[in-house]
Amino acid sequence: MDEFDRRAFAALFRAVVEMCFGQPLQNQLSESESRHLSNEIEERTGLVVGWRSIKNYAAFLVNPSPDKQENPSVATLDTLARFVFRAPVTTEAERKKNEEHFPYWFRYREQLFQPNRAEQIDPKPNRHRLPGWLIIPLILGVIGLFWFVQEPEPERIIDDFRKTDEMSLNRNGWIVHARNKAFWNRRAEKPGHLTLFTLKGDNWHKTGEAPQIQNLLLQPIHNDCFRTEVHFKDFVPSANWQQAGLVLLEDTSFAGKSIRISLSYNDFFGGYIKPGEILIQAIASYGKGYTNLEEIAHQPLFTLGNTSDRRLAVNNLKNFAFRIEKQGQKFRFLYSASPVDNFSFKEVTTYEFGITPKYVGIFALKGFVDSTAVMPVTVRFFRLDGERCK
Repeated sequence: MDEFDRRAFAALFRAVVEMCFGQPLQNQLSESESRHLSNEIEERTGLVVGWRSIKNYAAFLVNPSPDKQENPSVATLDTLARFVFRAPVTTEAERKKNEEHFPYWFRYREQLFQPNRAEQIDPKPNRHRLPGWLIIPLILGVIGLFWFVQEPEPERIIDDFRKTDEMSLNRNGWIVHARNKAFWNRRAEKPGHLTLFTLKGDNWHKTGEAPQIQNLLLQPIHNDCFRTEVHFKDFVPSANWQQAGLVLLEDTSFAGKSIRISLSYNDFFGGYIKPGEILIQAIASYGKGYTNLEEIAHQPLFTLGNTSDRRLAVNNLKNFAFRIEKQGQKFRFLYSASPVDNFSFKEVTTYEFGITPKYVGIFALKGFVDSTAVMPVTVRFFRLDGERCK
């Protein structure tokens, strides 16, 4: 590997780390972090980069040494580039058959180091020089105009999940985290919708349990201010702690801060005897090292005391939706529940929290319990709109 390729590899690996963890590579990766990144690469690309190699790459880039060089194969570089470009999932056999020339690595390499064209400087003196007092205001005006014109349009992502094959989801920017293949392969059970399942796990840092949400469907966020929503169909949780909703994450390892809102079931009241309830719960977490969550909202919607109450809940949860709005550090949480589609949203609460989320995820889970049954969750719509911060 020559110096040109080594620089490209360094930039590529740093980009991979930042995409996965939501923060730049500053320290060596631990074994668990390396394993996590290796799993993410395999889930998003279908190809394997071993965790030991990843750990060595990170160590080399953080503490470079002329005595020890890393020399990843072109196939590995292509896999890393496929991760960055969000290329369609493939296999080694398919890549060898159709893309043996490793196009993604060479595409990344070429785009990273586009040669700069030298500008010609006119040697003739300018006979029409501007007065000195006009130069600085003019420069500031040009810079301001440049940024105004160059400011990118806020992102907009809309998915009605009419197609849930891997290629369609990948094309819409979705990332499947902690893939459970058995249940993920059942995502198209209801035609024209996406089906998730309330599998065991949570993003809560519980003692003795590693945070994990299986088949968490993630969408990267590129704007500081945004509005996002998800719509469910016929989801009626019926046991602790079946729930589904939206989660905002700083990184995909759950080491950073997170904030989420979910439709959930609860029949635990600290020893008091009460009927079970279906509620809206919103919680914030400061991430790794913080075992206690902060409950932002706990709003009961339906008390399930008898058959009539249950029938009422089922009818009103035919169409259910969440919306989260973010402006600066202020979050606004809303919900909609109705027998009919497109019912109005109601505010649950507002909350200020110092988090810069890099991902929004659609999740379904049942917490760290084995006794609660796994149930399907039908997702019919998602939207993410970037907004200019006020």
